[in-house]
Amino acid sequence: MNTGKTLFAQLMDFLPWSTFMRTVARYGGDRAVRTLSCAEQFRVMAFAQLTYRQSLRDIEACLSAQPAKLYHMGFREPVRRSTLADANEARAPAYAGVAHRLIAQARRLYAGESLGVDLTNTVYALDSTTIDLCLSMFPWAHFRSTKAAVKLHTLLDLRGNIASFIHVSDGKLHDVHALDMLLPEPGAIYVMDRGYVDFARLHVLHQAGAFFVTRAKSNLDAHRIYSAPTDRTMGVICDQTIAQDGYLTARA
Repeated sequence: MNTGKTLFAQLMDFLPWSTFMRTVARYGGDRAVRTLSCAEQFRVMAFAQLTYRQSLRDIEACLSAQPAKLYHMGFREPVRRSTLADANEARAPAYAGVAHRLIAQARRLYAGESLGVDLTNTVYALDSTTIDLCLSMFPWAHFRSTKAAVKLHTLLDLRGNIASFIHVSDGKLHDVHALDMLLPEPGAIYVMDRGYVDFARLHVLHQAGAFFVTRAKSNLDAHRIYSAPTDRTMGVICDQTIAQDGYLTARA
């Protein structure tokens, strides 16, 4: 008979719980909480993620299947879906500090990972995805007249595929506004699609000492100033310096 910790408890030991409790205290997450503290709520949601639970009822049923083992997983009492729903809806976001701490630890572990190209710069990929929702249950998630949705904006560190920045907005927020929320990292390379082409915002990346790689829109109004020699065997078709012809784009 195994008298040691459960596998789930061993995984939870990797979390910086001292940082977690300081963050909870800073945001007052456990204020006036009688059951299901922030630590227990985090364990419940981590368990749901690791075991691919699909609903609150599914989480409750799965945890209730082995009630004698809940204490060894870090739960003081059985988890009820109504209590969990109230905690997810009303409790303060006390987990941001923990997420930043874990991201910093993970990035240090993958700092020496090769990208497949000879680059010492940090390379980020910026993109978004639209998550469809039921309009009757999520009327606040404005998207279309017959559909609700949220948009997940993610900045991915390609060394280790670590999400360095995540923002959830309603489905109508244009991708380009995510650039306003970023703190550009000098020397880093940002790879993005043509949805992020905004010359004023891209110039902010340039002023911060960062680089960006994107695709031109079909209606780009510009002309070539100079063509540098290239080696097409390396995959580079052309290397050109261009200038904007539009009045506003040239100023931006």
